[in-house]
Amino acid sequence: MSISKETLNKNLKSIFGFDSFRSDQEGIILNLLKGNDSMVIMPTGGGKSMCYQLPALISKGCAIVVSPLIALMKNQVDVLRGHYQNESIAHVLNSSLSKTQTNQVKEDIKSAKTKLLYVAPESLVKEEHIEFFRNVTISFYAIDEAHCISEWGHDFRPEYRNLKRIVDDIGEAPIIALTATADSLTQNDICKQLDLDQPDLYKASFNRSNLSLTVLPGKDKFKTISNFIHQRQGQCGIIYCLSRKNTEQLSLKLKKSGIKAAHYHAGLSTDKRSKTQEDFINDKIDIICATIAFGMGIDRSNV
Repeated sequence: MSISKETLNKNLKSIFGFDSFRSDQEGIILNLLKGNDSMVIMPTGGGKSMCYQLPALISKGCAIVVSPLIALMKNQVDVLRGHYQNESIAHVLNSSLSKTQTNQVKEDIKSAKTKLLYVAPESLVKEEHIEFFRNVTISFYAIDEAHCISEWGHDFRPEYRNLKRIVDDIGEAPIIALTATADSLTQNDICKQLDLDQPDLYKASFNRSNLSLTVLPGKDKFKTISNFIHQRQGQCGIIYCLSRKNTEQLSLKLKKSGIKAAHYHAGLSTDKRSKTQEDFINDKIDIICATIAFGMGIDRSNV
C-alpha cells in the first residue's frame, strides 16, 4: 500500500488527534505499509503501539497483533473503540471469551468491520483459528513484546516459538516485531525465530529526560518507602522486590498503613494477575509490589 506522508499525517490527526508523529513512528509506519518487515526497539512510553495501530486502521484486511498479556490487550482495544465509537473496529481473541463471543469476533472480521485483532499466542495456535484466518485478508502481523520469543529475553515464553510456523500456516504478510528491551543477542534471535526478511531496524534512544535514579540510605526500608508514598498522595508507582514473598509482605504492610496496594508475581493465577494489572491500569490501585514478572507495556500515563 502506497501512501503519502501528508495523507498519513491527516489520518494521525483525524483518528488519534495528534498533530505530529514521535521519534521514528512515521518512517516505521511507511515502511510497514510498503510491505516490509520491521524490527522496532523503543522504550516504554515511546509510542510503539501507534506503529501498528494506525497502519492497521488504514490498510485493507485485519492486522493480527500478538500480545502476551490479556489485560493490556483489553486496554488497547477499549482505547481504539473509544476513538471510533465502534465496538467492532478492534477485538480480543483469547481463552476468556465464550463460544458466542468468539463467533461474533470472527463474524466481524469476515465482514471487514475489524481492523485489529489482539490475540495471545496460546489462542493463535489453535487449529480452528488458523483455519479461519486462512480465509480472511491479513494486512500484517505485529508481534508485541517480541523479546518473549527469545531464550535470551528476560520474559521468554515458549509459546512464542511457534509464531513463525503459525504465520506460515495462515499466510504470508509483513511482520513488525516490537519490544522495549532487546540487546543485540536478543535482536538477532528474534529475527532468526521469526525468519524476518532483512528487516529494517528502528532503535530509539533510551535516554528519558523525565526519569532519574536516586539512592536513599537508611536501615528501615519500610519506613522510607511508606514516607515516600505518603508524601505523594494521589500518585502511583511500582515497587520491585527480589522475591515473591517480599511482594506479598510489603503490599500487606502498605495496605495496613492506608495505601491502596497489591502484589504481583508469576506464582499467581492468570485471573489474579490480570485482575491486579487491570485494577492498576484503571487507577483502582496506586502501588504494585512486584517481581520483574510485572511491567511489560503497562499503559498508565502517571506511573
